[in-house]
Amino acid sequence: MTCGPEAIALEADTTRTTTMISSRFINRRPELSISIRPATREDAALILHFITELAVFERAAHEVLATEESLQRTLLAEGSVSRALICEVDGRPAGFAVYFFSYSTWLAKNGLYLEDIYVSPECRGQGAGLALLRHLAAIAVAADCGRFEWSVLDWNEPAIAFYRAAGAAPQNEWIRYRMDGEALQTFAQGDNEPLRAP
Repeated sequence: MTCGPEAIALEADTTRTTTMISSRFINRRPELSISIRPATREDAALILHFITELAVFERAAHEVLATEESLQRTLLAEGSVSRALICEVDGRPAGFAVYFFSYSTWLAKNGLYLEDIYVSPECRGQGAGLALLRHLAAIAVAADCGRFEWSVLDWNEPAIAFYRAAGAAPQNEWIRYRMDGEALQTFAQGDNEPLRAP
């Protein structure tokens, strides 16, 4: 896959926006074309490729259980609660994003939660990540969402710097919890006995 540096041409639904950003995050080549489109069932292999690259980057390749079939059955199925986008640079796949709508009780509004955003290493620094993030923000605004949120690994300093430059603020007062695998099964099947802290 070959990608090159840029000024961004971003298509969000039917509107076309040209965006210039700090040269700290991109190299400029005006003729570069960045486009974003909804993923289809035919993108399952491509999305799995990006998921695997992302997992390797996050030092968690052994945790990937997704297959092309499971992605088609869940993420890419009609009526799925989650959605995926494909970002292309000069017509070649460069990255993807997966998101869904959450809900804020305090705001009484939907929110947009970004589950994953990823751009292949050879396409970084060209504006593809910014184009994806801005496209998602435009979806959130069009859907009248009260917020746009995501998580980032605390050691991923380049991503943290990128998000701060985009105007996002960390939510340091919150701790994210997760229940999965055997712990989820055990808890779901448990009785109503009081819980004891470990």
